Amino acid sequence: MTLAGCGGGGGGGGIQITADQEYADASGAVTDALYDAGLSEDIDVTINAGDFESGARRSSFISALDAGRSDPDIFMMDSGWTIPFIVRDQLVNLSDELSQDTLDFVQSDYLSSSVQTASDPDSGDLYGLPLFPDYPVMHYRKDLVEEAGYDPEGENWSTEPMSWQEFAEIAADVWDQSGVEYGFTTQAAEYLGLACCTFSETMTSWGGSYFGDHSNLFGPVGDRPITVNEQPVHDTIRMMRSFVRGPDANNTLSGYPKITNTDIFEFTEEDAREPFTGGDAVFMRNWPYAIASTLGAEDSPITQETYGTMPLPYGVEDGQGNYEGTGGPAHALGGWHLTVNPNSDNVSDAASVLESFANEDVMLTILEEVGNLPPVPSVTANANPDNVGPIGPHLETLAVAGENTVARPVTAVWPDQEAVVAEEVHAAYLGEKSPQGAMSDLEGRLNNFEQG
Repeated sequence: MTLAGCGGGGGGGGIQITADQEYADASGAVTDALYDAGLSEDIDVTINAGDFESGARRSSFISALDAGRSDPDIFMMDSGWTIPFIVRDQLVNLSDELSQDTLDFVQSDYLSSSVQTASDPDSGDLYGLPLFPDYPVMHYRKDLVEEAGYDPEGENWSTEPMSWQEFAEIAADVWDQSGVEYGFTTQAAEYLGLACCTFSETMTSWGGSYFGDHSNLFGPVGDRPITVNEQPVHDTIRMMRSFVRGPDANNTLSGYPKITNTDIFEFTEEDAREPFTGGDAVFMRNWPYAIASTLGAEDSPITQETYGTMPLPYGVEDGQGNYEGTGGPAHALGGWHLTVNPNSDNVSDAASVLESFANEDVMLTILEEVGNLPPVPSVTANANPDNVGPIGPHLETLAVAGENTVARPVTAVWPDQEAVVAEEVHAAYLGEKSPQGAMSDLEGRLNNFEQG
């Protein structure tokens, strides 16, 4: 069934977009850029802020679609859960609405991994326009690291990944010398971000995988191996427990020192950022948004000069993992797409808005005004670091992260699977189950979803 155009369209109506708060804040600059890119000024565009947390926003979109509401006209959807909406026929098929020039531009110039998460896994039709990709990095306090005797610039921390063991030893040392509350913060609460991102990327860096080779990430569901109950996955859990409990506790990993405390097992993104921004953490795994949030905070002791970023560490060398695509540094591929509500009264106008978003000048405006990376890598490469705000000094690190991304295994069953991944991994982190016991249970539960 094709939903394209079924909500009507055209006629100069207003278009409502539900997006991030940052887009609402920069709505004037963004909409001006859309008009400069050729959008008719007869189309009024309003950008409203949606829920910050991805799962909460997904729930609100499900409610809107289930109720048949016409607003918003355009959803800003997480790349990790767009495909389930596609396979449920709940979005407009953009391959029927966008011009061929725009479709060709998306296929040839956009980051291909982002386009995959915005497309029908069977037909290949485009249902979402990638707005920006996102990938985390390791943020750190340059001042504390240098005061502890390290030379991050001389050792090329910004572009040369280090092993998790080296990272942990440095973090433990700087934490001890600095006396701040945390040597390291990350997101390890029982929520979807654990399954899609922090656990997935760390497991990948150790050579582990949910479903074997990464060619299986998008299916076929029911016809791929389930590979969570293996040594690299167990070691990932043991390492995280070592970071919190120390290497002498049960189910920990020898040689990996304590660098934080049990608080991280309740942390999502903002929980991890707040102590770092406040000067109470040495290292933090987080998304690029944290750079501007930290530097924009009035009470933060961190300045542009003392703010460092580097690629995430790795467990085993690139290519030495158990499966294709594993080993080496791995950064969870996040990001967001623009999709059109099939119940909109203005589907044609909404498609015109998306046409204008597919413009390099608009992407550059978003990079400069919002701080989000363009979906077309050449726009980032050609950007002037002096004009893109707080992330300017970190573009080289972000480029390395972008070259080493791991997509979440997005299929129609992933929203259900990620909940049980988060539950079982979190139980192992807390010590309620052994790594082997939790992953054995997870193997069975994932298989139940695979087999329907």
